[in-house]
Amino acid sequence: MPTAHHHERHFMASDSVRDVVIGMSDGLTVPFALAAGLSAALAETGTVVTAGLAEIAAGAIAMGLGGYLAARTDIEHYQSEYRREWRETDELPDEERREVAFILREQGLDAAQADTIVAALSRNKEKWVRFMMRFELGLEEPDPKRASRSALTIGLSYIIGGLVPLLPYMLADNIGQAFRLSIGFTLVALMLFGAVKGWLTGVPSWRAGLQTALVGGLAAGAAFIIARLVTSG
Repeated sequence: MPTAHHHERHFMASDSVRDVVIGMSDGLTVPFALAAGLSAALAETGTVVTAGLAEIAAGAIAMGLGGYLAARTDIEHYQSEYRREWRETDELPDEERREVAFILREQGLDAAQADTIVAALSRNKEKWVRFMMRFELGLEEPDPKRASRSALTIGLSYIIGGLVPLLPYMLADNIGQAFRLSIGFTLVALMLFGAVKGWLTGVPSWRAGLQTALVGGLAAGAAFIIARLVTSG
């Protein structure tokens, strides 16, 4: 009788994918809201483009720097905890062995099995410390190149996303037409981006797309209404 094969589809979001999501989602939303607010207060597309480009540049730098600092913090935190665990295996080896045995018993191993593994681990200090980092503290060793790569990925994603709502203002002379085109371009981009993100993470694409478009639309709508109220007052 042939054996049925079970195929599982899992997505483990990489750090780079998360960086793209962070940069692109903010890049689509913030410049869109800015352009909508300026459209209600100004009559020239050139001013919107200038302000939009300035915001994209500032936003990309700020977001990229934030990603860099967050990644550096993760690296420094891991290194600090690693040094502490290494020191504890020197100063409190019996206590550290008991902690390893406890973790193993929580995973269903009996005392004899746990003692065998503890003895094997304690003969290799590097593996012992890494075991404690992973299973006691829940920390994985960060990529040392993560910080610079994160900054670049987030910054570029922000720029790409930010140019979508701004493009109509570069092409159209009439601010009303540019505003309508910007709404259409950005909502489609938000829906597509949300759908892809949903597909990658296992969320129904249509729901993720609608949610992402709704958030961006609400932000732009609020900016437009506030600018309209201020200029009319």
